[in-house]
Amino acid sequence: MSNRDKNLLMVVGVLVLYAILAFSYRPQMEKWQRVQRIHASAEKKLADENKLISERQEWNDRYDEMQALMPVFPYDKDVDTHWLSLMDSVARTNNLAIARRQAGTEVEVGDVFELPIDCKDWEGSLRSLVYFLWSLNQKGAMLDIRQMFIRPSQRAGFLRGTFTLCCAYMRGDAEEPAPAAPADSPTTDKDASTDAADDKSATSADSPASPSKENEP
Repeated sequence: MSNRDKNLLMVVGVLVLYAILAFSYRPQMEKWQRVQRIHASAEKKLADENKLISERQEWNDRYDEMQALMPVFPYDKDVDTHWLSLMDSVARTNNLAIARRQAGTEVEVGDVFELPIDCKDWEGSLRSLVYFLWSLNQKGAMLDIRQMFIRPSQRAGFLRGTFTLCCAYMRGDAEEPAPAAPADSPTTDKDASTDAADDKSATSADSPASPSKENEP
């Protein structure tokens, strides 16, 4: 074998070696990038967990504060009647007519239970609706309107629609909450028609600002 052939063979060998390195480089780089992403994700998760641990006392205080606002029912107690009665009482006091409503299925979320109530048809003036929502907010229980749809009613000056009221509570060995008492009405209207006509004044000092400047449909 001449020197020329030896040199040519050496060049071919180097080219083959570079080709092997090139084909093996890309899979290794992709693997290394995956490892880097996993490492970065683990570091972020560790940082978040350390932050939660450092704020443990603050979260415990918030939990205790919210827990104190929630009623506690026995584990075997059906709560549908309690929440339906409470909602009907507040609606009746504020001249909001609820024609159809139905309690849903109880949902457990950690230590908290939720009962959704679907109000399929309500009607009232804008003022009645505002004070109904305000009265619900004044209750010690955790009541939250998750969905609400509003449209004009066939009656002049009235609205109608649907909403979903979510009631939050806890279960445990505690006395059953007292039956819902009629809510203190922030209005003095005798009926729904008078309420709609007198929509420009508020009658209670403890009530929120009157929505009198809003134009009712």
